[in-house]
Amino acid sequence: MSTIEFNGSSHARELCGKEFIGKPISYLYRYEQIYIGKKIDPYGIGSGQFPFLMRLYHEDGINQESLSDYLKIDKGTTARAIQKLVDEGYVFRQRDEKDRRSYRIFLSEKAKKLEPDMKKIASKWEDILFSSFDESQRREITNSLEIMFESVLKIM
Repeated sequence: MSTIEFNGSSHARELCGKEFIGKPISYLYRYEQIYIGKKIDPYGIGSGQFPFLMRLYHEDGINQESLSDYLKIDKGTTARAIQKLVDEGYVFRQRDEKDRRSYRIFLSEKAKKLEPDMKKIASKWEDILFSSFDESQRREITNSLEIMFESVLKIM
């Protein structure tokens, strides 16, 4: 992969510099939270609920514990995020028929109507992230991140 040029952006160079890789990853995560938060605020959804909603668009009716496991988010945070989505009318809980101790989470019609908008917001953020890269670089970066994730999973 070629070296990334910051195109004269002293702020980007200062933020990322030659420090620990976690620093730019952390900044990207925080800027994503800000960007997504601003875009979804009119819907009454917080950036903390966004990943839950996006996962439900892929697997409506998922068990709450499985949702927590998939997103790598603790059960308490998951319960609070789901409750906020319930309060706003985007999802509802239903007892799992096979395991009466757990709940399955389903999208409401209100949430289903928002799916194109939510996916567009996520897609736009990805377009912003990759705007300075060609398709080959984009694939390389995505592959590298997947390899990093797999390495982390091996030790967790």
